[in-house]
Amino acid sequence: MGLFSSILGFFGFGIGTSFGLVIGYYMFIYFLPTDVKDFKICPLVEEDSTTLQRLLPEIPLWVKNPDFDRVDWLNKFLENMWPYLNAAICTTIKAIAKPIISEQIPKYKIQSVEFEMLTLGTLPPTFQGMKVYATDEKELIMEPSFKWAGNPNVTIAVKAFGLKATVQPHVDFGLKLLGGDVMAIPGLYRFVQELIKDQVANMYLWPKALEVKIIDPTQAMKKSVGILDVKVLRAIKLKKKDILGKSDPYVKLKLTEEKLTAKKTTVKHNNLNPEWNEEFSFVVKDPNIQALKINVYDWEQVGTHDKMGMNVVSLKDLTPDEPKVLTLDLLKNMNPNDRQNEKSRGQLVMEVLYKPFKEDEVPNDIEDLSIVQKAPEGTPTGGGLLVVIVHEAEEIEGKYHTNPHVRLLFRGEERKTKRVKKSRGPRWEDEFQFMVDKPPTNDKLHVEVFSTTSRMGLLHKESLGYITISLADVVSNRRINEKYHLIDSKNGRIQIEMQWRTLT
Repeated sequence: MGLFSSILGFFGFGIGTSFGLVIGYYMFIYFLPTDVKDFKICPLVEEDSTTLQRLLPEIPLWVKNPDFDRVDWLNKFLENMWPYLNAAICTTIKAIAKPIISEQIPKYKIQSVEFEMLTLGTLPPTFQGMKVYATDEKELIMEPSFKWAGNPNVTIAVKAFGLKATVQPHVDFGLKLLGGDVMAIPGLYRFVQELIKDQVANMYLWPKALEVKIIDPTQAMKKSVGILDVKVLRAIKLKKKDILGKSDPYVKLKLTEEKLTAKKTTVKHNNLNPEWNEEFSFVVKDPNIQALKINVYDWEQVGTHDKMGMNVVSLKDLTPDEPKVLTLDLLKNMNPNDRQNEKSRGQLVMEVLYKPFKEDEVPNDIEDLSIVQKAPEGTPTGGGLLVVIVHEAEEIEGKYHTNPHVRLLFRGEERKTKRVKKSRGPRWEDEFQFMVDKPPTNDKLHVEVFSTTSRMGLLHKESLGYITISLADVVSNRRINEKYHLIDSKNGRIQIEMQWRTLT
């Protein structure tokens, strides 16, 4: 009887299980939705808030924010290069991780830890858009929006005590109740997944954004801590560079770790023992690493200016609030082992004073303190020094040739920059000074770009564009640094910086 009952129970279990599977399958088919409709394409303005909420995370940033530009070309490049980038990145990760792992595993009596599989997958990252900022200080700031929904595969093999185990990192969620996984209930996993997705989408309601701070913005840029006052007094026994006559020296000063344009003294013509007595001010941000770089040049009307010597003054060697007169030997370079530095090139005498700020004295807009220095001694009372710096031009093009140089015309006085051969975007960085007896509020500066070439011994000149600048704003603002569109040029622009320096 017991055997007979066991046989019937076994067959009953088999028949019941098979019958249950068949019934479950047909119920699954029966309850499948049959009212599936075709996709509907319509403008976003016709969608309801719930649909927009679901779509918002997938909309590219260049659609939601007009400040961002499309970079499809970059995404196409990444798509083609991703197999090679994937291999290179994974190789770099292994090279970096290997010595770190080798150093740590002996502490835990592990024989080895190796990457059995390491790949970033087949899906490359994408750029949702890019914002570009253009400044007048020769900077280009690019802010990309980056997104990566990849399919990486990382498998790590760990050997210890003669055993080997593989670990594959995976991110998932579960809910256990009374020893069982509730997520195993059919349909519940997908329901919870959609619920989590909706809650995350609520954090990104347009036009809100979720910002993750990487660094404190107040610490991203160093604050100014003081002012360095420099007075260039004179030079002694300079060595001439010109074959005929004496040299025409001037001094060029620049603070390291700064992007600002270097400051220059006036040119002392035909003088090997010049006296300047000109004052300059620099904003100091880190006296422990910054230094004052000094170069003495021989001015040339045509061609490059010859370097007569140089030296460097480290700010950490200066005593705060204590003026110091320095007599510096001019060197060829700052290499202590260079025997050419033993040759005498003359000396430069200057007075320096580092004035650190007190906590209650730090100005909010310190950058403007060092932009315009005072006019040199000998400037007429009531007048001043007009300084014009020709920085660069862009998108200029001649009909037959493009070898540009700039001609300045002010009160009948003409000055020219050096010529740059075969360039549509030349950079000159030439400075010119005009001493005037009264402010040029009613004057204008004529700037014209020319291209010249020599053919068969004849000089051919062509105008590439011009601009006439009123100087009234320069006198009132003390400094202007702008890009001007050239007249008679299709797209040409030129960057001119002008300063008005007075004795006060």
